[in-house]
Amino acid sequence: MSEVSLERPRTAGATVFPVLAGASFCHLLNDMIQSLFTAAYPIFKGGFDLSFAQIGLLTLVYQLTASLLQPLIGIYTDRRPQPYSLPFGMGVTMVALLVLAVASSYPMLLAASALLGIGSSIFHPESSRLARLASGGAHGLAQSIFQIGGNLGAALGPLLVAFFVLPHGQASLAWFALAALGGMLVLTALSRWYTSNGHARPAARGGAVIHPDLTMRQVGGALSVLFCLMVSKWFYLATFTSYYIFFLVGRFGIRDAQAQIYLFVFLASVAAGTLIGGPVGDRIGRKTVIWVSILGVLPFALALPYVSLPATVALSVVIGLLIASAFPAIVVYAQELMPGRVGMVSGLFFGLAFGMGGVGAAVLGVLADWTSIDFVYRACAFLPAIGVLAALLPNVDRRRTAAGR
Repeated sequence: MSEVSLERPRTAGATVFPVLAGASFCHLLNDMIQSLFTAAYPIFKGGFDLSFAQIGLLTLVYQLTASLLQPLIGIYTDRRPQPYSLPFGMGVTMVALLVLAVASSYPMLLAASALLGIGSSIFHPESSRLARLASGGAHGLAQSIFQIGGNLGAALGPLLVAFFVLPHGQASLAWFALAALGGMLVLTALSRWYTSNGHARPAARGGAVIHPDLTMRQVGGALSVLFCLMVSKWFYLATFTSYYIFFLVGRFGIRDAQAQIYLFVFLASVAAGTLIGGPVGDRIGRKTVIWVSILGVLPFALALPYVSLPATVALSVVIGLLIASAFPAIVVYAQELMPGRVGMVSGLFFGLAFGMGGVGAAVLGVLADWTSIDFVYRACAFLPAIGVLAALLPNVDRRRTAAGR
């Protein structure tokens, strides 16, 4: 992506695809590094003799750090945008990766997981705002383009672990610091576009804080419903992101490398679902997408713990496609609830994603130690039923949807 293409004046309302592509690419690098961390859990479990509870604690520290910081950073940057915080956040992620590569004790792994959380907390709110600024009004499409980069990066992690890290060992994680360095260069260019197009000025006071057709009570109720849906979605996803490899190895007796490939298949389906969810929400309404994508997972989740390996892989693809389509719709829906608080909302929901995934991984790790991984999958299969609460969400995009018919 050239500097000229980023800084050329744009027509108002045009979608700036080079900026969206750059933001998505950096999201890919950021989440690829995070996925390397979770996909390398079998290495850490064997090398440091960790229990499932200790693995869950690693995820909890990493994701809880991000969840607590992201809303605070979003609130601050709503008033004082910080475009050059983007390459800085990627730099923190690079340092975390280097610590992982040389870690010689469990406390060092915990420290690296905290640094990963800090890097993500800096990256996500401002990069999500950048995607919205470059959207030209196609907010769902822009959010999907931005998020698919992250999902593709998450999907690449298991493959890289299977074919590079497992053969060469923990220290080989350091090579991926070069990817983070490349991300810092691209983010610096994006930050220049952000600044040169006038988006980095402090926000004016008095802008619309909530949707004009809703009361504060209605907005609060809708946010509470979204919170419950996020708990359902991310607790269930934690069974895959942290424990799917152990589930496949334990249930079907396959090798770690083969299980990593099946994890990649699931995460690739998540990436595809993310790309679908945003633009479909632009066309048919985000509430519909949220409803179908979470509640629709239920029958497939209930069947997955009891079927053969080929059927498990097939069901995981359907689950990934459906459940991932919810997140772009949820983020943009929440941004429309509170249009004057884009940074805070983005930070809050990306933070919830990290926090709920982290808490879920920790709780499920303890449950797996007490019972079994198979029991965790059977119990968590009921979580998508919480999607029925989507019926309580107000139709904030009803006017736009009606006008498009």
